[in-house]
Amino acid sequence: MAFKIAFLVYNGVAELDFVGPKDVFFASSWLAKRNDELYLVAPSKDPVTCLGGLRVLPDYDFANAPLPDLLVVPGTAEPAPQIDNSDLLTWVATASGHCTWTTSVCTGAAILLAAGPVKGRKITSHSMAIEPLRARKDATALDHVRYVVDGNVVTSAGVSAGIDMALWLVGRMYGADHARAVQQVLEYYPD
Repeated sequence: MAFKIAFLVYNGVAELDFVGPKDVFFASSWLAKRNDELYLVAPSKDPVTCLGGLRVLPDYDFANAPLPDLLVVPGTAEPAPQIDNSDLLTWVATASGHCTWTTSVCTGAAILLAAGPVKGRKITSHSMAIEPLRARKDATALDHVRYVVDGNVVTSAGVSAGIDMALWLVGRMYGADHARAVQQVLEYYPD
């Protein structure tokens, strides 16, 4: 079965937060000869300037994006503009409500918390973002973990932890042997 996998992007998004998981899901689809649809969704179709300066073109905006089976909400150095963006939060909440899996990388957990999908759940984020999440008191923020699974929600710590999370999801969706094959294709062998 082909999956629709959406990656939220916005000005200031951390590149590796979405590119790392996207490469994992692409390698998985390529190895299995599936036609998973991987696409970038942004508030508009205008180019997005990422945190490190990379510019990307979204495939869809909120008005025309297909509802995904799996949503990846990446983080940024300062998530306040996204947390204050009601259109972004509405789209995240709607998309998440349709998903088999809702995920975040880094401070994407703060966006999921503001949008609602992780309220009352165990979550994690970048080590520097744990205390602000705890201060909100609507979720249990765990530190010193790479990713946290709570039902159909998977949140991951900062940056490269998103790759670990995506590999775990590939293993969950398609089996451990397939996930190991994806890991081998990516030559990703953290200590």
